[in-house]
Parts: sequence; structure tokens; C-alpha cells
Amino acid sequence: MIGVYGGTFDPVHYGHLRTALEVQEQLDLEAMLMLPAREPPHRDPPQASPEARRDMLALALQGQDRLVLDGRELERPGPSYMVDTLESLRAEHGDRPLGLVLGEDAFAGLDGWDRWERLTELAHLLVMARPGGGRPAGAPARLLTERGVDDAARLKSRPAGLIYQIEVTSLAISATAIRAQQAAGRSSRYLLPDAVLEYLQANRLYC
Repeated sequence: MIGVYGGTFDPVHYGHLRTALEVQEQLDLEAMLMLPAREPPHRDPPQASPEARRDMLALALQGQDRLVLDGRELERPGPSYMVDTLESLRAEHGDRPLGLVLGEDAFAGLDGWDRWERLTELAHLLVMARPGGGRPAGAPARLLTERGVDDAARLKSRPAGLIYQIEVTSLAISATAIRAQQAAGRSSRYLLPDAVLEYLQANRLYC
């Protein structure tokens, strides 16, 4: 199974990287694709350029082969709708299982995504759960009831369509806070890889 982990990565930090690695390891994924969004449709535009966010992610992923930079959303004009990305990946990988990684908050608002009903036709949903986290309501709750599974092995038995909740380490690191620290001249060390910190300082990002 191939994991799909999207985000603005503005900038990428250890909260992104640690959770992606834990999901990859726990589910023994062939690869975890890290996809920076060019134009995220559900939030304010990123402050850093697409090129800078891609460069920072590439620096963060150096020296390992479990997490893989995938730049297709940066190359596609217009809003970065995940359904388009999954259709592109499905066309490439045929019936190989795909797993879209989501945080609990993102899953709770899934019915606000573009063509959200099609997402489970294209991929499994891997919902990163925090210990003691809440449960979704409305359409996402019904979807979880209909498609939720407790056995991770079932994810590899079909290309898409199931929902699996997976516990990950909760690191309360915020890209918003890192940008604010940089703007105020404070240090963000130990919140993100040194290579990324050096890049954003050298390029005066978020100042």
C-alpha cells in the first residue's frame, strides 16, 4: 500500500514528519508520498512560495527512503483538490491499495471537501487519532460506521474504500507558531530539521 500525506508544509516540521513516519512504519507502507499543495482550497494561501516549500520538504527528507517527496500538486495549476491527486495516483498505480492520511480534524470536516464522496472510491482513509480524541459527527461519522475497520490487514486486500484509525504521537508543533517566531526574531530550533531552519533563515522566509 502507498500512503498519501498532503499539506501546505509552510514550513514542514517534526509534527508532519514524525506522524508520517509512524503511519508508514505501523502499516508497513511501500512508500509515504509527501505532497505539498500549491493552492490549498480549505485555508489561507501559504506564505512561502511553492518552490520554497518544495525545497524545504526535500531538505527535510534527505538521508532516508521511507518518506518520498511528490510534487504533482505543485505542478498542477489551480486549487489542489485531493480528489484530483488521488485520480492521478490511481491512474498510475492501477489496483494497488492507496491510503490517504488525514488528521482527526480534517476527517471531521471531510464533507466540505471537493467531491468528497469519491475519496473512498479512490483510496482508503487512514485517520491519525490522538489518544482521547473526539469522534466525528454527521456525514463523516456515518462514513466511519459504514467503512471503519479494526484490522489493518484488510487495507491491503482491496484498492480503496475502508477507514482505519491509527494512533500516532501527538506533537503540538504549529507551522503558524513557527512563522510567528521567525517574524519576531525568535528561535524555532528543535521544532523542525536544522536544514529546514537554515534554509528559511538564509532566505529570510516569514520575516
